[in-house]
Amino acid sequence: MGTDDLGRDLLSRMVYGTRVSLLVGFVAVGIAIVIGSFLGLLSGYFGGWLDALIMRFVDIMLCFPTFFLILMVIAFLEPSIWNVMAVIGLTGWPGLTRLVRGECLSVREREYIQAARALGLANLRVMLVHLLPNVTAPIIVTATLGIGGAILTESALSFLGLGVQPPTPSWGNILTAGKDYITLAWWLSLFPGLAILVTVLAYNLLGEGLRDVLDPRMMAG
Repeated sequence: MGTDDLGRDLLSRMVYGTRVSLLVGFVAVGIAIVIGSFLGLLSGYFGGWLDALIMRFVDIMLCFPTFFLILMVIAFLEPSIWNVMAVIGLTGWPGLTRLVRGECLSVREREYIQAARALGLANLRVMLVHLLPNVTAPIIVTATLGIGGAILTESALSFLGLGVQPPTPSWGNILTAGKDYITLAWWLSLFPGLAILVTVLAYNLLGEGLRDVLDPRMMAG
C-alpha cells in the first residue's frame, strides 16, 4: 500500500486504524443500546406519564440533526477517541428507544406477561426476565446497523480534525492526511476510503440479513 508523507507504512497504519475504528463502533453502539433499551423498556412497560415524558424527550432529541449535535458537543470537549465514543453513543439512542417502546407495547399485553404480573413478580423481574428477551431481535439488528453508522461518523469527525487525533491512526485521519497529496499519492486516500466503504456496507448487509432471519414477519413474507 506504499507509505505516507512521513515515510510510515500505510498497511500497518491501516491495520492499527481498523482496531481504533471498530472499537469506536462497538463501544459507541454499546452505550446507545444500554440507554435506548432501558428507556424503551421503562416507557413501553409502565406507560402513562412516564411514557409521555420519555417520548417527549426523545422527540426533542430527534429534532436536532445528529451529526451537527455531535459537532457542537465535540467543539466544547478535547478531541479524543474516548470523547468521540461517548458523544456518538450518547446521541445515538433516541431511535432505538422508540423501537423498543413499540415492541414492548405489543409484548406486554401477551398472556405470559399478564400471568407473571398476576403471580406478583416484581416489575424489574418481569421487564428483565420476561419482556427484554422477547424484544432482543430488533435490538440486535439495530445494533448491527448502528456499528456501521458509528464508524462512518467517527471517520467524518476524524476527517474534520475533531475525532481521533494523530499520531493515533484511524481511517478518518489517514484519509485526511491523504487529501493534500491526492494528485501525487492517490493510495493515501483510496485505501482508507475503501476500508470505510467495505466495512460500513458489510455491517449494513449483516443487519439486513439478521432482520430477515430474526423477524418472523419477514420470514412469512
